[in-house]
Parts: sequence; C-alpha cells; structure tokens
Amino acid sequence: MTTAQTTFADRHIGPSPDERARMLAYLGYADIDALIDDAVPEAIRTARPLRLPPPLSESAALARLRELASRNRVLTSMIGLGYHGTVTPGVILRNVLENPGWYTAYTPYQPEISQGRLEALLNFQTVVADLTGLPVANASMLDEGTAAAEAMALAHRLTKAKTGGTFLVDADVLPQTIEVVRTRALPLGIEVVVADLTAGLPEGAFFGALVQYPGTGGAVRDLAPLAAQVKERGAQLIVAADLLALTLLRPPGELGADIAVGSAQRFGVPYGFGGPHAGYLAVREGIQRQLPGRLVGVSVDADGRPAYRLALQTREQHIRREKATSNICTAQVLLAVMAGMYAVYHGPEGLRAIAERVHHRARSLAAGLRAAGIELVHEVFFDTVLARVPGRAAEVIAAALERGINLRPVDADHVGITCDETTTDEHISAVLEAFGAGPQAPEPEGDLLAGLRRDSDYLTHPVFHAHRSETAMLRYLRRLQDKDLALDRTMIPLGSCTMKLNATTEMEPITWPEFSGIHPFAPLDQARGYLELIDELEGWLAEITGYAKVSVQPNAGSQGELAGLLAIRGYHASRGEGHRNVCLIPASAHGTNAASAAMAGMRVVVVKCDAGGNIDMDDLHAKIAQHGENLAAIMVTYPSTHGVFEETITEVCRAVHEAGGQVYVDGANLNALVGLARPGEFGSDVSHLNLHKTFCIPHGGGGPGVGPVAVREHLVPFLPGHPLRPEAGPEGGGIGPISAAPWGSAGILPISWAYIAMMGADGLREATEGAILAANYVARRLDPYYPILYTGRGGLVAHECIADLRKITKETGITAEDVAKRLIDYGFHAPTLAFPVAGTLMIEPTESENLAELDRFCDAMIQIRREIDRVADGTYDRADNPLKNAPHTAEHLIGDDWKHPYSREEAAYPLPSLRESKYWPPVRRIDQAYGDRNLVCSCPPPQAFED
Repeated sequence: MTTAQTTFADRHIGPSPDERARMLAYLGYADIDALIDDAVPEAIRTARPLRLPPPLSESAALARLRELASRNRVLTSMIGLGYHGTVTPGVILRNVLENPGWYTAYTPYQPEISQGRLEALLNFQTVVADLTGLPVANASMLDEGTAAAEAMALAHRLTKAKTGGTFLVDADVLPQTIEVVRTRALPLGIEVVVADLTAGLPEGAFFGALVQYPGTGGAVRDLAPLAAQVKERGAQLIVAADLLALTLLRPPGELGADIAVGSAQRFGVPYGFGGPHAGYLAVREGIQRQLPGRLVGVSVDADGRPAYRLALQTREQHIRREKATSNICTAQVLLAVMAGMYAVYHGPEGLRAIAERVHHRARSLAAGLRAAGIELVHEVFFDTVLARVPGRAAEVIAAALERGINLRPVDADHVGITCDETTTDEHISAVLEAFGAGPQAPEPEGDLLAGLRRDSDYLTHPVFHAHRSETAMLRYLRRLQDKDLALDRTMIPLGSCTMKLNATTEMEPITWPEFSGIHPFAPLDQARGYLELIDELEGWLAEITGYAKVSVQPNAGSQGELAGLLAIRGYHASRGEGHRNVCLIPASAHGTNAASAAMAGMRVVVVKCDAGGNIDMDDLHAKIAQHGENLAAIMVTYPSTHGVFEETITEVCRAVHEAGGQVYVDGANLNALVGLARPGEFGSDVSHLNLHKTFCIPHGGGGPGVGPVAVREHLVPFLPGHPLRPEAGPEGGGIGPISAAPWGSAGILPISWAYIAMMGADGLREATEGAILAANYVARRLDPYYPILYTGRGGLVAHECIADLRKITKETGITAEDVAKRLIDYGFHAPTLAFPVAGTLMIEPTESENLAELDRFCDAMIQIRREIDRVADGTYDRADNPLKNAPHTAEHLIGDDWKHPYSREEAAYPLPSLRESKYWPPVRRIDQAYGDRNLVCSCPPPQAFED
C-alpha cells in the first residue's frame, strides 16, 4: 500500500488541487501559471526561484526548533532594566496565549463582534488608570521605550510648536528608553537633555521632562517637588512607572504627573528575549483627546445597553494622514489582555501581596549586603539594590553566573540586583555568596517606604474581585471568548490585513521556556539559539524580498515604516543632502505612510491616482519636477491599496531615482509577491514587512506584530541599532534603536521562522498564487452584484478586491456599513469598511480558505444583495429592514415587542445553513458618536448594565 504524502503547504493552502482547478475553470484558465501570467506584470517578475532550504515537515520543524531552543540557557535573571521574571497563571497561558479564540481575533474595528476582547482591554485600561492615578489610559502601547517617545511627542503637541524645543530626561531613566527617545526626537528637531533632575532643573525653556519611578538604579524618590517645579515652568511631567511598585507607592497622578508610561510585562507576560510586551500610556484630565494609540470606550447599542468600542483616535492615520498625532495603528492586544487578566485573577490584594514579597526579598538582600560591609548606593528602593563594590563588579557578576544567576553590570564598581515575582530565598542566598557575604540574610527592619506608601484604593471594580478560583476565571475567559468572532470560527475577509492560518505548529514553540524565559539583556552566550534563529530568519526574508539586509527590531508595521524612512533620511544626510525632505505618497496609500513620513521629519506631498486607481504618472512627473531638488523618497504600496498590480511601478522607481530620491515599497501586501517578485529587484530601496500578515504571526485582536525593515546595500549602515547590544545593528549604531528591545518582539519570531521553514520556496510561491486565485474567484462571483471598483489587466485583481456600494447606497439608502453589520447575522466578520474608498468594502480571502468557505461568504454577500433588492422594490421598508437593524441579538428576536415588517426568521436565519451553526452577537448596532460625546474609558459599574 502507498499513501499520499501531505506537506505543510497542503495543510496551509485551503483549496485542494481539485478545488483550485474548479476555481481556475470558473475564471477561464487552464492552469495557475496562465492566471499569474495575466495578473502579474512581467516587468516585476523575478528571474529565479527563491533560494531557501528544502521544506521541513511539521515534526522536523519542531525538532529543529527544539535544537535551537536547546542552545539557549535559561538562567535566573536579576538584571532588571524594565524586564522582570513573572509567573503566567496557567489558566491564562492555556486559555489566552495558547488559544486561537484569542490569538486569531482581528482588531476590534467591528465592535459588535468584539465585545469580549474589548471588555478585556477595558480591564487593562482600568488597571493602568487605577494604578497610575491618572483618569485615562489607552489600550496599550508597543513597549515602554516607544511609549515614552510617544509621551514626549504628546507633550510637544501641547506646546503647539511644530518642531524643536527641549525635552529633559532624568539620568536614572532606563538606558534603552533614553536612546529610543533620542532616535524619535532627532527628526523632529527636539533637543534631548539628559541630566540628574533630582538635583534641580537646568536653566532654559523646555516642554517636558521624563523621570523613572522607581529609578533604573532602584531609588524611590518623592516626585511631588519635581512635579511642582516642572509645572511652574509650564511643562509636562512624564513618569515612567513600574505598575507592580505602584501597588505600594503613591501613584504618579497623586504626585502631580501629567502623563505616565511604562510596561505591563511583569503582569504575567514572559520575557520572550524582549517582547512582545504591552506598554502603557495614561494621561491627566484634559489631554485625553490627544492620547496616541487605541482607546476603548463605553457607548450604547440600539437598545440603549452599554457596549464597548474603540473611541476617538481609532485609525486616525487613515483620516488625518500626515496630521495624525501618531503612526501607531496597532497595539499589543494579546499581551494587554494577559496583563489585564493577571490583575483580574490576583485582584488588588494578590497584587499587593506579590509586591510586598518582592520588596521584602530586596530588603533581605540589602540587609545581607550591609551586614557584610558592602555599601548600597540608595537607601530607599522597591525591588532593585545597587551595590558599590570598587573594582570588583566583574568578579561578582562572574560569581553569580557560576550560581546560575544573571546580575546587572553597571560599571567596574557597581552591580545592580533586581528581585521579582520568581525570586526565592535560595536566589538571595546565592547572590549574597557571589558578593562574598554570608548566605543567610538578617531579617530587615523598619519600613523603607514610610511616607511614600500609597493610601488610595485601586482595582475596586467587581471584576477584580469575582474570579479568584481557577474555575471562575476559566469560565470568565470562555464567556468573553464566546462573544467574539475570530478565525477559529469563520473566515475574516479583511482587505489589506491578511487573516490567514496561524498554524498550531508555528505557535507551539513560543511558550517553550527556552524561548520565553530569556531576558533581552542576558549575556548573549545564553541566547545562541535565538541568535541563530534570528540570523536565519533575517537571511530568508532578505532572499524573499531581494534586499541585502533585514532588521527584525521594529515591533510593528508602523515602526518598520518609521525605521525605513529614518534610514533614507540618514542616507541623504551622509551624502550632504540633508535638505531632501519631501516624501511623495500616492492618494491611495495606507494612512500610516503619511503619519510615519511626518514623524521622520519629512514633508508629505500627495500624488494623485487616476480613474483606474493607479498612480497618475503625469501628476507624479509634475511633482518630481516641482520638488526634485528636495525629493527624499516616494512611499508606494505594491500591489496598491486598491488591490491592483500597477503596470508602471518600474517607471515610478526609475523616475524617483533619476531625481535623486529613494523608493520605499510598503510591504503590507507582500503576500501577493512572495515567490513571484522581489521588491529589491524591481526598483525599491527599502521596505517594511508585516510578519503578522504575510508570515503568519497572528493578529491577536490587534497585536502583537513585527515589522522588520529590509534595505538594499547602500542603506545597510542606516538600519536600527541598539547601544546596549551593538550586535543587534550595523557597525556604528545605525539610526539608533527604534524599539526598546534589541531584536524587538523576538519571542514570536519562531512563528515566522516555522512558516518559512515548512513552506519552502515552492510552498511560499503556491501560497501567493493561491491568494491571487482566491481574490479573483471572489471578485468574479461578486461582481454581478457589487461592482469591483479597480482591476488590472484582463479585469483581474491582485490579492484583494474592492466591492463598490456607492451606487447601491444612492439608489436604496443601504450603506456599506449596513452590509458589514448584516454580515454579522450571517456569522461573518465584515471586510474592511470604507477604506481606501468611502462607501466600499475591501475583501481579501487569503490562500488559507477552502472553496466551501469562499462560497459560503459569497453566498452570504449575494443573499444580502437580494435583501437590498427588496428594499429597492419596496418589499422592505427603507428605514426598517434587516440591513438597517442588523445585527440582531437573540434577546431582540425573542422579545415581546417585535414590531418590524419582516419576520424574526428572516432576521436570524437568512440562509438555511445558519440553522446548523449560528453566531449570536452580544449587542445590537453600537452608537459610535454617543461614545465619543460621553467618553468613558474604564470599567463601568454593574448598575450600568442593569439600568
């Protein structure tokens, strides 16, 4: 007997060979090569296959990852520097981090089917707001360093100045944070002054000041006097605060801070060699409407019931573009959910108890060192002890290492030791022995924090008191999960945001302790497996894209964009052409492009698009002629955001290069190119890649992401660097760090490594072909009902298509939003609504959906068009019909006051197949404007739901 060998690519690509043949026949093609030849311009096609290792089976890939993991050494790290050992409760590890119901969810732009993750994020916001003592916190930042940089930009905006100014940073701020702030300040003309602010503020004007609380060296100081001085000078005080310490210490808001930033990593999120971790940002009353990033707010649905949704700045980049206050369009949702649930599970008493244990162990360590005659630099501390050992630091570090413990080498005379939730008495004894002290620490006396302890309550909402047992916590997580639609239930046909299979084999290694348990600043010989994996992944990505070098440091696509533009800026400056500051951006581009260009200190000039959605070449040449001497770059998304392979891309590249500019190809749509075309070959100089799209890192409800930046040889010296880890960047340090950790969100890189390793060159090309096939199949099926707005040669699209509802809306009053909400009743997440063209839906089916699921979606869309026709012919009332009232909750359907002119059956079961499996939305359509007018961004009291 013989059995067919099934490769991983066969599992990843949804349609079977027979289904692909049927799809091709429907499109009129005999084979996939003929379709690709017609769809993809010959001018961009690569001349050779990808040079990648042969594909591995799933078991072989896991074995190879086990081998790499074994080269990492997981020691006890007491290094600190903003990263701490923590215990992830098993119920959260299994039911959030390892659960596809949470990690395959998309950003909650459709709030009616995102109530679970939105409630979890509201918990996170409440935790941050309560602990910092500031009224409004956002739904997470990318990490602490970038949160501090965003806070600097926020403080700068409050001065109403466009550029320039001075920003003060205390010398005891985390060193990586200082460097990220410097990187971000430079293109904005902001001068960063690092000084000991506790000794007094320097002379001269400044718009903001940043301090660490507790400091990097461990010191806990009363910041109230400094806050008063900063306020007197008309500036904003930003406090980078440790959330666990804030369970014991007076919070920044009570001390006079305007903004608080930091990381929630020690709330149950593993090291992961630096990420991903949820940063946070909280603000005082009066500036919440300038808060960067995402903000979850409370609104009401059509029945007046409380409901959650994203508020205010959501996707502001796509509206305000270069005037956006930030380029961040994602968060670290999955990690923020974990951190919030850690607080829910432990509650205020549990968190306080953990903090007291950590503080007690630090005090015990200090007492043992003092008893041995070792001088301590600071008398008042929370978890970090800074010891002065003249000339002996290296000796102490080595002695601790022999005992399996990493300490922080500050300089030749000082050693830092940080305690955390995982620190034991045995660890304290081992550290004392490393210093040459006795292993038994005397019991500490007194209260170091007297006069600094907080006396205000926090986490008083019932949610932080109701789920103490694992059973209760498990059911709470399941209850929230059941409110949502994620990829584990249904196709998510979002255009521009590839939602495809995140295979279990890819996901499994990220929770192995050999990957999750490595501190980002541990000695590199403890991370040899990580470094090999990163080197291989960067090499594969360079081969796939045709570039010379890749850096995985940017921890989101927005950060990859910024890194690429800063590389271009640095390149021009190195050639004495620093005056080049004009960035051309097509009108169709992602909104983050324009926002990133502004953050990189560039002036955005928009290039028109023609009637076919392509770059208007006449307008491009006119803009180049107008700005040629100052032209820095053009940012092009390819295939375009309109879902078309533009025929003129090589001409665009040539024209910009001839004018002395650089070409940035946004890699958001790289999943339509892999194996077929390489941007570095057809004229691009730099791209960012979305590993959370093309290379299978899951969206996690809106993060984590990884946005590596890839460059040609001449831009390699301008890749991101890291002063604490020169090995992470080019010689000379490049443009400086773009994120806090040297290799960004390294903890999830095994996902993309596994995807590429198991797909191989042929599998990756077949995935691209499958994505193009699926998009054209869906476009062809839907076109008679919803005209496809933009197409290329032969009426073909690339990997996505735009269904145009504007004529339908004009004739019937039914909008694209109505269709999006009605799709919920059919059990589908909506396509991308109103972007890049208002009044449309952008659909991207991906290669992972089989023919049955593609047809199920098309059947739903076609049935909805029939419902629209009933509105048009008067069968349905124009104002009271299943589309205008969608989505329909079970409660609404079984109520006694059903007064609609259509039946409950039509509302609930528009297709017979829905009787077999029905998703019931938890809320009706949400009033977006009400939530912005009445901003509530923390957990509402239970009475709100009763009322």
